[in-house]
Amino acid sequence: MSLTLADARVVTPEGVHDGWLTIEDGRITHVGQGRAPRAGHSLGGRYVVPGFVDIHNHGGAGGSFPTGDQDAARAAVELHRRHGTTTMVASLVTATVPKLEAAASSLADLCDDGLLAGLHFEGPYISAARCGAHDPALLREPSPGEFERLVKAGRGHVRMLTIAAELPGALDTIRAARAHGVLAALGHSDATYEQTLDGIEAGATVATHLYNAMPPLGHRAPGPVAALLQDERVTVELVNDGVHVHPAMVRLACSAAGPHRTALITDAMAAAGAGDGAYVLGALQVTVSGGVARLTEGGSIAGSTLTMDAAFRRAVQEVGLTLPEAAVTASLTPARVLGLDDTIGSIAADKAADLVVLTDELEVAGVMRRGSWVTEP
Repeated sequence: MSLTLADARVVTPEGVHDGWLTIEDGRITHVGQGRAPRAGHSLGGRYVVPGFVDIHNHGGAGGSFPTGDQDAARAAVELHRRHGTTTMVASLVTATVPKLEAAASSLADLCDDGLLAGLHFEGPYISAARCGAHDPALLREPSPGEFERLVKAGRGHVRMLTIAAELPGALDTIRAARAHGVLAALGHSDATYEQTLDGIEAGATVATHLYNAMPPLGHRAPGPVAALLQDERVTVELVNDGVHVHPAMVRLACSAAGPHRTALITDAMAAAGAGDGAYVLGALQVTVSGGVARLTEGGSIAGSTLTMDAAFRRAVQEVGLTLPEAAVTASLTPARVLGLDDTIGSIAADKAADLVVLTDELEVAGVMRRGSWVTEP
């Protein structure tokens, strides 16, 4: 079946142009400017951006990926798809190794089905001093052999490991992750600038939610933030919800790293799309009030209730990115992190027809995944 989307403002990495695109068998076949060569589905001048790619997400719609519950995971994916996320990695949190294995094995089924794009172990190899909403009693020293158990449980779908570079065994575990084709991400870390550089040299290429759960940027002790921003090998995640990071610091990171090394993420937990109330993240109780998730005991931020459309909108309206820059940070850069930028992440011929239709106010008017409407404009 062939479909033409006409009367659109198409957002590509090169700019925004009035035009059209055609879709066949789930893929974009043509992208053109001006009037479409044939009648099609008019978008009435609304924007079209590539489907969002979220590489750090713990759940939504009341469901939590760390439980491994497949029905809850499906509900979370559906919620985020309606908000424009067409590709998503499921993030787990610190737990016992057997529980992590069980959750990874269960969610691997959904990866097999194409519902999820992979798995992310955020813990247990993180710093007790910077553990945030992770149970400190369950933290462990990194072990390459133990990590291989987690990789095996994920049946080829483990995409990322968050690890603190300063821990004993961390550098060997980073090397082991790379050997298994798993991205090593530095985060939840009390590392110095020099220890962070060691982690990068060992093979780490991602910064887990930059600024959060790590020492702040300092002019005498620059810490991990400076090391991660300045190294061209590293992509930095940012939770752009106005709670985790001030817009000025998002702007600073985007300026230092550039859109090509900046990936917007949600770090969403079960309360995304589900409202305020009491929730659980891993083994810990979370209270959500005013859309902000915090540990019931201690008050640490415990993920977010963010969706990618809101992160994109804030990037333009509050941070000051252009539409093409925001689309790169929300789609193309995270797609490249996953090694999927040849098929998703931007609007171009021969790529998957993963699209988000936005109003002038950048609100979601429609979402398409693989050529089929999730919500039709």
